[in-house]
Amino acid sequence: MRADQVIIEPVLSEKSNIAREFECKKYTFKVDPRANKFEIMSAVKELFKVNPISCNVMNVAGKPKFSRGKGGYIKGYTASWKKAIVTLSKGEVINAIEGV
Repeated sequence: MRADQVIIEPVLSEKSNIAREFECKKYTFKVDPRANKFEIMSAVKELFKVNPISCNVMNVAGKPKFSRGKGGYIKGYTASWKKAIVTLSKGEVINAIEGV
């Protein structure tokens, strides 16, 4: 897989913003479900020109959703996805996410 296929998008939630600003520069990404830690780290290195130290990967399960349809309530689920938390070496930042 190419680097732009591995990293789908950054996750910009309140929890990920706190980890990025106050902890050891941890960036959270939504990644391809077939990617492993080493592919994710090399993709971050290639795309953002930084040196990642470590990568934690987890599968996020879909949540149940209910919506009102013609025949009553329709039960469904949101899509499952894979999340990666990448730790960078001290002093490095990803300018595209930081907005610098």
